[in-house]
Amino acid sequence: MRYLSFAAVAVLLAGCAQLSADGGMTDVAHSVQQQIGKEVVKISTDAQAGRAREQVTALLGGTLSTEQAVQIALLNNRSLQAAYNDLGISEAEYVQASLPPNPALSLMRIAGTGVANFEARLVGDILNLITLPKRTAIAAERFGQARYRAIGATLRLAAETRRAYVRAIVSRQQVGFLEQTRATADAAARLIAGMGEAGGGDQLDQAEIAAFRAEIGTRVEQAKLQANRDHEALVRLLGLSGAGLVFRLPPELPPLPPSLDTMNDLEVEAIRRRVDLEIARREVAALAKSLSLTEATRYISMLQLAGIFNNETANPLTNFDTAINRGGAQIDLQIPIFDTGEARTRAARETYMQALNLLAGKAVDARSEARIAYVTYRATYDIARSWRDRVLPLRQRVSKEIMLRYTTGVLAGEGLRVDLFKYLADTRVRIAANAASLDAQRDFLVAVIDLEAVLTIGGEYSSSSAPAARTPTLNMQ
Repeated sequence: MRYLSFAAVAVLLAGCAQLSADGGMTDVAHSVQQQIGKEVVKISTDAQAGRAREQVTALLGGTLSTEQAVQIALLNNRSLQAAYNDLGISEAEYVQASLPPNPALSLMRIAGTGVANFEARLVGDILNLITLPKRTAIAAERFGQARYRAIGATLRLAAETRRAYVRAIVSRQQVGFLEQTRATADAAARLIAGMGEAGGGDQLDQAEIAAFRAEIGTRVEQAKLQANRDHEALVRLLGLSGAGLVFRLPPELPPLPPSLDTMNDLEVEAIRRRVDLEIARREVAALAKSLSLTEATRYISMLQLAGIFNNETANPLTNFDTAINRGGAQIDLQIPIFDTGEARTRAARETYMQALNLLAGKAVDARSEARIAYVTYRATYDIARSWRDRVLPLRQRVSKEIMLRYTTGVLAGEGLRVDLFKYLADTRVRIAANAASLDAQRDFLVAVIDLEAVLTIGGEYSSSSAPAARTPTLNMQ
C-alpha cells in the first residue's frame, strides 16, 4: 500500500507544469521574429536592461529608419514590458492550477480526569484531485491565450510605431513647405514695400500681401504645433526620455512604389494569421473543457476523504492500564438537495455558446476588414499617385505662368496681366495642393501598415486609434 501511495504521488508530480526561465517568452519571441523579423526581450535583470539601453543608443546614433524605430520601441517601451509581465503571471497561474491540492492536517487533544485523548486527521480534497487533469488543461488554454495576447501587444506596438513615424515625417515636411512659402511672401512684401517708398506702390497691394504674410505665419505655427504633437507621439511609443529625445528623422517620406502587387486569398490569410481569432479559438476550447468539467461535477461539488488516528491514554479510574489506539476513515460529501448544479451547468453552457458566437462574428468581421483594408490600400495608392503625377505638375504649370505674367505685368498685354490678388490666390491653391499631396502619400503608407495589421493583429489593433490630423487648407475667399 505504501508503494502504491508513493507511485500515485510520483504520477501527480510528473503531470505538474514547471515555471520557465523566461516567463513564457520563447514562443512569443519566435512568433514575432517570424512575423516582423524583430528581436523582443523581457527585461527582468539589470544586465538585460543595460544591454537594451546599449542597443537603443546605437540605433539612435544615425538617421532613424522605420525598422530601427520599431526595434527601439520593442526594446524600450514599458507598456510592452508590462504585457510581458502579464504573460509571466498567466504562466504562474497555469503552473499553480496543475498542482495537486495540498492535504490538510487536523490535530486535536482532549484531557481530563486522568485521561488524555489525542486525535489526528489527514484530510484530502478528492474531487479536486480527480478533476486535476481537466483543470490543468483549462489553465493551459488560458496560458496559450496569454501568449497570443503578448504577441498581439508586440505587433500592435510595431504597427503604431510605424504609423507615428510616418506622421512625424509628414508633419515636418508640411512645416518645411510652409516655411518656404513664408520666405517667398516676405520677399514679395519687401518688393512691394520698396515700390511704395519709390511712389509706385499700391496701398491695396500692400494690405493684401501683409494679410497673406500674417495668414502664412499662422499656418506655420499650426503646422509646428502638429509636428510637435506627432513627434511626442513617436517619442512615447519609443519610450524615450532625457538625451534620447533628440534623434534624426529622414527629411521626407519614401517615394511611392512604381506599382502594387496583387494580393490573393486575403480573407483566408486573415482567418489563418489573426491573433484575435486565435485568442477567441482558445477561449472556445477552454470553455468547452470548463463546460465538460461543470457537467461532470454537477451533483458533487465537495468530496473529502480523511484518515483518522485516535490515541487514548491509560485511565486508572476505569481499570484500563494501557493506551488504546484507534484508526479509521471519514468521507465528507455534500448532498445536492437544494442546489442540484442545474444553474451552474446552464451558465457554463450559455458562456460556451456566447464564446462560439463571438468567434463566428469575429471571423465575419475579419473577412470584411481584410476586404476594406485592401480596397483602402489600392485606393490611397491611386489617389497619391494622381496627386503626384497629374495634379501637382498641372498646378506647377499654372503657378509658373501666373508668376511669369505677374512679374512681367507691365510688358504683358491688357488681357494677359495678372494682379496681386490672382497671384496670392494661386499661392493659396498651391499650398493646399502640396499639403493634400503629402497627406495622400501619408495615407497610403498608413494603409500599407493597416493592411498588414488587419491580417495579423485584428480587432482594436487593426486600425490607428485616431484619424490623422489634416493640414488645414487656406481660405481662398
